[in-house]
Amino acid sequence: TVNLDLTASHQSENGSISTVSSTVSSVESEKAAYEFLAQTPIKSTDKHLVEFSEAMRTVAKALRQVAEGKAAAQAEAAEWKRKYELETAQKQQTRIKDCGTCTDDNLGKMTSQLSLEAPASDQTGCCGNHGICSHEVLQDEVPGPNPRPSLSMVGRKASFRLSWGCNGNKNGQHKHDFVSFEKGDITTAERSSKQILLKWESRPQTVLFITKPNSNSVRVLCAEMKILIDDDKKMLHKKVDLIVTLGGDGTVLWAASLFKGPVPPVVAFAMGSLGFMTPFPSEQYRDCLDNVLKGPFSITLRNRLQCHVIRDAAKDEIVTEEPILVLNEVTIDRGISSYLTYLECYCDSSFVTCVQGDGLIISTTSGSTAYSLAAGGSMVHPQVPGILFTPICPHSLSFRPLILPEYVTLRIQVPYNSRGHAWASFDGKDRKQLAPGDALICSISPWPVPTACLVDSTTDFLRSIHEGLHWNLRKTQTLDGPRD
Repeated sequence: TVNLDLTASHQSENGSISTVSSTVSSVESEKAAYEFLAQTPIKSTDKHLVEFSEAMRTVAKALRQVAEGKAAAQAEAAEWKRKYELETAQKQQTRIKDCGTCTDDNLGKMTSQLSLEAPASDQTGCCGNHGICSHEVLQDEVPGPNPRPSLSMVGRKASFRLSWGCNGNKNGQHKHDFVSFEKGDITTAERSSKQILLKWESRPQTVLFITKPNSNSVRVLCAEMKILIDDDKKMLHKKVDLIVTLGGDGTVLWAASLFKGPVPPVVAFAMGSLGFMTPFPSEQYRDCLDNVLKGPFSITLRNRLQCHVIRDAAKDEIVTEEPILVLNEVTIDRGISSYLTYLECYCDSSFVTCVQGDGLIISTTSGSTAYSLAAGGSMVHPQVPGILFTPICPHSLSFRPLILPEYVTLRIQVPYNSRGHAWASFDGKDRKQLAPGDALICSISPWPVPTACLVDSTTDFLRSIHEGLHWNLRKTQTLDGPRD
């Protein structure tokens, strides 16, 4: 026999509390429990039951909100899908219209795939891109006497025009047309996203060989090649079809400095200690030259900086010294002075910062693996259009390098309250003193240096940093470590 005490408390009408106690046998316990529960009032004051009830009501409310939000999201998604299909259908109809000279079979296939009614074909001409016109333009409404109502509901796009900004007519800034636009749609031109190829229309007649001085290996190889040197630098680009350099990057820099205007293609053979612009192995010079002369071959357009030194006594900024073109970088430093370099920097008409430190490097992307890299700058692909702004040992923890767009003009000014002079060097030579009040103007030159690629721009660049700098070279993890 098991004794079971059942105690229940409930508040009576007069506020008193009654207690029920019973002791029954195991056979009668279940029956007694049900009889007692039947007599217990429904309204109980148990706090746990109240909290559980409130929680269930909160869950039910949350579930209702989730269901309502899901239904609203599905409705919105359906509306966006309808608008997208509408715009896609209008685009495809425009393609069919522009390619009016395509064959009826191609038009029939395209129409059947799109399940659209093709408008009357336009006989103005096709782009010739395999039956599909590559020049896509969104029109305001579908032409024709009976435009489809579903397509004519597309809203009109605001029209506008792009123009090139210019800070005066005397800054010598070159315009690069790398943006196109039609009917409010802005796109970048294909030039910025594809490898450039060069193919001779006639065989090169004049080749300029530039060699590394005081090198026996270069002298031996050069003796096997036909050498032609032209001393007239101003007209050199009109007489030279191709440049061949035997040496390192310094030889390429020297070759580029000979041309104050357009530069012929440069084929650079690696015969120096380190080379990021010399992809061709000298041992295979016969095959390399044969491939270049036959063409087509890939080239890298390496931008150059055009630098003007403006003296404080100059009345007009155009009345300056002869411009200097650099392929790597221009460096402004403190020279032999014991004082920090103090420079004011401007980008177009905007103030950038004041440089207080050992100096400043203004570099091209080709020069990103040279002095700028040693000063903490980033390595940049040579075909990225930009100008690197890298401080040299700045007296500030927050002064970090910048990469600016190629169309800006930089002005580096030595303020009148500077304690000392500054010195500017261009690709490591032609050192010039900058007194207080003098300024240096830097912008991208309109004449890049086209260098021939062994494979292509990206492959040659990655190979150069792997082999020349041993970039990210480390031992591979072993397989005997911890595993999941």
